Order: sequence, then structure tokens, then C-alpha cells
Amino acid sequence: MLAKVLSCAVVGLEGAIVEVEADISPGLPSFTIVGLPDTAVQEARERVRAAIRNSGCTFPMKRIVVNLAPADLKKAGPAYDLPIAVGILLSSEQVYADVSQTIILGELSLDGSLRHTSGILPMVAVAHQEGLSDIIVPDADAKEASLIEGTKIIPITSLSQLVSYFRGEIPPPEYKSDEVLEYTPPPSSATDLAYIKGQEHVKRAIEVAAAGGHNVIMVGPPGSGKTLLARTLPSILPPMTNEEALEVTKVYSVSGLLPSDTPLIRQRPFRSPHYTISNAGLVGGGHWPRPGEISLSHRGVLFLDELPEFGHSLLETLRQPLEDKVITISRAQGSVAFPANFMLVGAMNPCPCGYYGDPFRQCTCPPSLVSRYQRRISGPFIDRVDIFIEVPHIDYEKLTDDRLGEKSDKVQAR
Repeated sequence: MLAKVLSCAVVGLEGAIVEVEADISPGLPSFTIVGLPDTAVQEARERVRAAIRNSGCTFPMKRIVVNLAPADLKKAGPAYDLPIAVGILLSSEQVYADVSQTIILGELSLDGSLRHTSGILPMVAVAHQEGLSDIIVPDADAKEASLIEGTKIIPITSLSQLVSYFRGEIPPPEYKSDEVLEYTPPPSSATDLAYIKGQEHVKRAIEVAAAGGHNVIMVGPPGSGKTLLARTLPSILPPMTNEEALEVTKVYSVSGLLPSDTPLIRQRPFRSPHYTISNAGLVGGGHWPRPGEISLSHRGVLFLDELPEFGHSLLETLRQPLEDKVITISRAQGSVAFPANFMLVGAMNPCPCGYYGDPFRQCTCPPSLVSRYQRRISGPFIDRVDIFIEVPHIDYEKLTDDRLGEKSDKVQAR
């Protein structure tokens, strides 16, 4: 008997409807999954087999073929465990249910319980766009799924609970939450401008940069506060709109970095990768392309400390996304686009020792070394930077002043 169940795939940051077809026929016992699955989907055979048995159902000892259509779309991740299991139970006539208008998502444990699944938000979004309002998701992902208004979220904790629901033994579980979009977390006092001593001209320049979304490079000796000043930027940037928050949440959902207690990311991201990062880690990539740091800092701040230490190819790779606000990753099988609308903030010393031009300490670098160090940043890259700020040492009197400066919330409101 043939059974069909609807699920979703993620391509870049967008979802795509996937039809899971399960066919059981007489023959030697076998379990085959076709339709361009990756390793995680192929391994679903053992997870599904154990989950069905441990949920009080019978795994058919027949020839089982599962097709994930369309066959030319790559299927990655464990989100197909639950729809495959449901398809087998429907095909073996152990449950009866009309799931023709229902999207089913979720990773199964061996005991039949459902685990957190990455990429729920874009999959629920495409289901809503296609007019499919009933969506079965793991209970741990119900808050994230409920961010898409107009959908009926059915949170499930285990395969056995879903079987009981299909058999009419329990009422349909439903998750209702509309307050998530209105929730705004308080600003973090750890990054408040008020706690930075002195550097008034730098604070003013950062305020101007935040108001216009300008890219910034700060140049100064070690210990002058460049990193701390950069970390204050998210606290004075304008609050994200609901649309911007959903965009950022999609990126983190697909990357598997969305905190379980934070279904909607409200604070602007601040990413600070080390200068040893790879090209794929910075701009995204991999055999199955995933977002990089520039996409994880979308609508926020990408902070590059020790800017000249980053490889020349890394900095040159940033030129295109700085212009287009999007990064396109091409592979032989196709290309995907990730958003990259970030504010670039770089920090660097004026020379390798850090004290070129410093009035308090003598620079030990020869002029040729200083020139070579500063030439590590190319002209085309510098052309994409709007503001250059000199960050000097802080006077002792200002450093010991107990008075607080202007708070970030006041600066943000201007």
C-alpha cells in the first residue's frame, strides 16, 4: 500500500515542500530511502525502525521503499524521521488519518521521543505560503514555529503520542502563543556606553555610524578600548522590526544556533570571529552550504579585531557582500543566497608593536615594517569603509573619574 505525507526541506534560508511517499510490498525485508538524501537522512532508517518498535507499533517485515520528492532537490538533516515513520504506519494500516493538508517535521530518538530540529522557522513559513496551516512539530520547537501567524501548530513529544492522536485516543494538542512577537528583552548593561571612560569623540563617531549604518575602522594602541567600544554598538542601534527579527531568527534557526529559550531574536547580533577563521566560516559554504559569520551578523555588527591579521583573501571576499548586502554561494548542484546586511567594524593597531605615534610609549617598529603592516588592507576594501576613528590612550584622570557617561538608551533614542 502507498501512503503520502508532506514535509519540508531548507534550501539556503527558504523552505521547500517535500512529499514523502512510503510503499510497502511483499518481498524480502528491506528498507530503502531514495530521492537524493544525505547521510543523516539515510541513517533515518535505523532511527525510524527503533522508534516504531519502541512506540508500541510493529515495524513491517516487508519490502519498504521511501521516496522523497522532488528527487532532484537535496534532502539534508534529520527532520524527515517523523514523516517517514508516519508514512510507514499509514502504509501498513496501523493508523488511519487524513494528512494531505498537514506538514510533519521532526527528528526521532530511538525511544520514539522527538528532538529539537533545526530550520523549523523557514519550513513553517513555506508551509503557510502554500496554504498548509496544520503543522506537526516537536514540542521543543513549538514556540519557534508559532512565530508564523495564521498557522495551527500541533506540538508532539513522541511518536506514541502522535499515534494516539491519529487513532482518536487523545484530543488534538495545539499550541497557542501570540505574545512572542511583542516580547522585547531588556538592553544589556554590560555593553552600555555609560561605563566607558573618556573617548568622547570616539563615542560620538560610533553614534553617527550607528545612525547611518556606516562601516567603521578604529585605529589605536592596545588597551585604548577599541573592542569595548565596538561591543556597545548593538545597544545603540535602532531596535529591530518584527520583519528584521524574523530574518535574523531564520538565519540562526537554519544554522542550529537558535537558543531553545529564545524563539525570536530581538537583539541585534554581534559576531566577532578570530582572524584564523576560514573563508567558508566567514562567508558561508560547505558541501551543503550553511550561513557564515557575515550572515550570522545580518542586521547587526560584524567585528573584526586585529584587522590586518585577517588573510588578504578573507578581506577581499567581504567586498561583494559589503556592496550587495547578500552573499551567493555557488556549487555544482546549484547556488544559494544568504542575507548579509551587516555593519562592519574593524579594530587595528597602527603598527605590529601597537605604539606607532603614541605619545606615552616609543614604537619599536622600523618604518618599512609599519608601511608593510598597514598595506595589508587593500585600497578597494578601504573604499567600502565610511568612518576611520583614531582611538588614543585614556588619560589617568578620566580613567579614575567615577561619573557615568550618557547611557546607551538615551543615545539610541536620539
